[in-house]
Amino acid sequence: MTAEIVPDTQHRGLVARLPATLRGYAQLARFDRPIGWWLLFWPGAWAVLLAGADQSWSLIAWLLLGATAMRGAGCVYNDIVDRDLDRQVARTASRPIASGAVSLRAGWLWLAALCLVGLIVLLQLRWQAQLVALASLAPVAAYPFMKRITWWPQAWLGIVFSWAALVGWVEVRSDHLDVLAALYGGCIAWVIGYDTIYALQDREDDALIGVRSSALRMGAHVRGGVAAFYAAAVALWALAFWLLRHDWIALVALVPMAAHLAWQVSALAPEDGGDALAKFRSNRFAGLLMAAACFVVGTTGGG
Repeated sequence: MTAEIVPDTQHRGLVARLPATLRGYAQLARFDRPIGWWLLFWPGAWAVLLAGADQSWSLIAWLLLGATAMRGAGCVYNDIVDRDLDRQVARTASRPIASGAVSLRAGWLWLAALCLVGLIVLLQLRWQAQLVALASLAPVAAYPFMKRITWWPQAWLGIVFSWAALVGWVEVRSDHLDVLAALYGGCIAWVIGYDTIYALQDREDDALIGVRSSALRMGAHVRGGVAAFYAAAVALWALAFWLLRHDWIALVALVPMAAHLAWQVSALAPEDGGDALAKFRSNRFAGLLMAAACFVVGTTGGG
């Protein structure tokens, strides 16, 4: 596999300039793969913008810092738990803990340091949002084990990676929980869709070592499955917009996001790992399109 297809072995940008020892820690937290923290961040930003807090750019900046730190912490924890499985998969065998570049003890210490940054961000929130954020710890801790017990670990990842939407909304307001529920449900469906695309890279290795994924479960119907989850995401987001602003014009704001997701599905080459990775990464731009839609509806929607 080439470096373009194996994101865990990318040494580019600032990460490439780090000394070898520090580079291992940066890779362990996936600082060389910013797509992860963007995907964790976007639902929180959407919630803040849709809730009408268009001037709360400092809050959005704190959410980005928190997403970066906690995504890193989640990756470290995942690699600690999965170190034996990672050694058996070509794409993950070079990960720092699996390869021995970072010791298990050092990994735990690095995890604690990243969680400390997350704690600093947590203290910036009001107590209601703090409680919501802390409630995420249980599903986060359980996630690495899901691939061993269910064909749908992507659904559990959807619960975890969409959690920032709950935090962002509760930080801004405590009403319109129906809007929040629809937004959160749409985020979960979106995560299942894009992480199924990501899992296409590992189907052969996962099948050999007994790891489960939605990409394997869908089999030859993976394109249709991803399309269904993306369609569910758009439908739930449209419901959220409608509940907040009873105006068909508000739904027009979703058209660019829906078009982008439709492009992902129509152009997807399921047998091409490089294409799957590119489509997965394009969700960073999809997040920006959705943010724009939430900004428009949130600033003109109901109070």
